[in-house]
Amino acid sequence: MAFIVTARKWRPQLFSDVVGQQHISTTLKNAIENNRIGHAYIFAGPRGVGKTTTARILAKRLNCTNPNGGEPCNSCSSCLNFLKSQSLDIIEIDGASNRRIDEIRTLRESVKYAPTSGEYKVYIIDEVHMLTTESFNALLKTLEEPPEHTIFIFATTDIHKVPLTIISRCQRFDFRRIELNDIKKLLANIAEAEEINIDDESLTIIAKKADGALRDAESIFDQVVSFCGNEVDANFLKQMLNLIDDEVFFQISDAVLNNDFKVAFEISEKVYSNGWNFIDFINGLLEHFRNISSAVITKTFNFIESSELLKTRYLEYSDKFSEGDMLRILSFLSKTQNELRISQNQKLKVEISLTHLIGFSRSSTISELLSKNPITNDSDVKKKVKLAEDNKTAASTETSTKTFKIDYPKTNINKTINKPVKTKSKINTETKSKTTPTIIGNNKNIDFEFIKNNWNGFKDIITKERFTLGPLLSNTIPSNYENNLLTIYVENKEDEQIFSSSKDFLTKRFSEIYSAKITFNFTYKKDLNLNTKSRSNSLENEESDKYKDHPIIKTVISELGGKEIK
Repeated sequence: MAFIVTARKWRPQLFSDVVGQQHISTTLKNAIENNRIGHAYIFAGPRGVGKTTTARILAKRLNCTNPNGGEPCNSCSSCLNFLKSQSLDIIEIDGASNRRIDEIRTLRESVKYAPTSGEYKVYIIDEVHMLTTESFNALLKTLEEPPEHTIFIFATTDIHKVPLTIISRCQRFDFRRIELNDIKKLLANIAEAEEINIDDESLTIIAKKADGALRDAESIFDQVVSFCGNEVDANFLKQMLNLIDDEVFFQISDAVLNNDFKVAFEISEKVYSNGWNFIDFINGLLEHFRNISSAVITKTFNFIESSELLKTRYLEYSDKFSEGDMLRILSFLSKTQNELRISQNQKLKVEISLTHLIGFSRSSTISELLSKNPITNDSDVKKKVKLAEDNKTAASTETSTKTFKIDYPKTNINKTINKPVKTKSKINTETKSKTTPTIIGNNKNIDFEFIKNNWNGFKDIITKERFTLGPLLSNTIPSNYENNLLTIYVENKEDEQIFSSSKDFLTKRFSEIYSAKITFNFTYKKDLNLNTKSRSNSLENEESDKYKDHPIIKTVISELGGKEIK
């Protein structure tokens, strides 16, 4: 007997045998059992997912004389004639070969005749989008009101080329790509029936290569069996399909962890010498780190399409990368993927990109750094460092931000860490007196020194209440206080008028905060900006020196090699 390819030999003959399209099979069976059969159907979807097969099963069931519910029997004379391609009531037409208006006119005339033996006359038009515009227009009236015994079934891989006037006259069913596990399961059953030994890795390679098309997977399966015989080996399979070995990608991810720059040039040369496509290589590398990202975020391999062995290996990376690491790596590879397409020297571009990738420094938290260099002498300091990592601020705590550069040569970690350092109020007594308003009872306790010490706190309150007025106050300096009259120097001449119009508001708020009534007088002072900057720098130095001897700061500098950045 002549050899029959797997796609034809194992073509489904029942709705229940159709893989990955249960939503369509169930709908069609229910429609038949409830006698709700439409006069026209259109099946849309990618190649090799079962459109034409489903159309044939539907046509066969409509004329079956001994049906089994919504399924055909495949044993009556009507079913057997169809299986032998001898049925006169089921007509299959190739839309690409019969696209002209003359063929459609002939079809339009033939639909008037009743079926010879079955109940319906079924027209299956494959690749219907190939018909010309004139052909579609000639079919419109017949498609809208066909004879009761006529049913049209259209199949297309490009639904966008079908006129909306045709689609609106049909029941539309959208077929979807078949999942990798469904393809693997079917191929495993076929291999078992054909007495072919094939492992899970080989099935995964075939299913991924098919990209959701079952017919493609079955064609590749035939090709693989021809090459390997009844014993299919994954290594021979990769050689035959010229696929990039997954081990190459794992070498790169390990090199990123170990900062092994030599791997970048070794892998680039391997890709070049094996004749692999550099774009395919970057695409595979992007998918590889996507799988690692899935393992890092979910701590499972449920969202990874790969063999069971590789899924386990991906899960081993779940504690070696952070979410931030994966976001940076995936973003970098996506950018490389686009740049590689227009590169004149793809090998050089890949080498540079891999070098950058391996050179990425992992991000670490303070807890991770301390776990590598534990502080054994001062357990109280460790508690304070852990507390400093927490962003929640207690009501009795003042928060200031200091920036440190951590030089960590052993693991090549060079990161700038901005962490809020919490200092107790007793440490910050001097600062608090300058920034927090002090409530007093009358004007007797008000003097110029008190006003200068509380001026920053007053400015902060006004800034929160009047965001347009607050920034202007930052460029003011109290100059003199005498007989309840406070003279304030302003930096810009224009600001003097603005403050004059807001004098009543400022006087009222000062009185409410400090329980003291004073009068504001704003005066323009030339070259005030220089004095303000000098005062600002002085305050910054003062703030910096306050924390120099704090135990947390000393620990970060001495144990972690931190340096203060001014």
